[in-house]
Amino acid sequence: MIKNLTPHDVNIVKGGKVIKTFKPEGLVRCTQSTKVIGEVEGINITSTVFGDVEGLPAEAEGTYYIVSRLVLNACKSRNDLLVPNELVRDDKGNVIGCQSLANN
Repeated sequence: MIKNLTPHDVNIVKGGKVIKTFKPEGLVRCTQSTKVIGEVEGINITSTVFGDVEGLPAEAEGTYYIVSRLVLNACKSRNDLLVPNELVRDDKGNVIGCQSLANN
């Protein structure tokens, strides 16, 4: 079973057609804090630090979770996390889906 823990649909595309859509079933995020470190031409330059992962369920046998790459990178010991891979874009460059899911 695959559960989507991102805030948007994840479409799997094969042969130019969406063959599967994973609807959001929750949300996993990394905490973050941002501080202003400077200013250029009146625009703040900031630094963001990402912290703990929030909302990630415990591992469950036979269950995989689609998460952001940021969450995946923060949880390197987990083998049940997947991210959209091989993105597919429309003629305007907008992401419409992916061809696969990756675990690294």
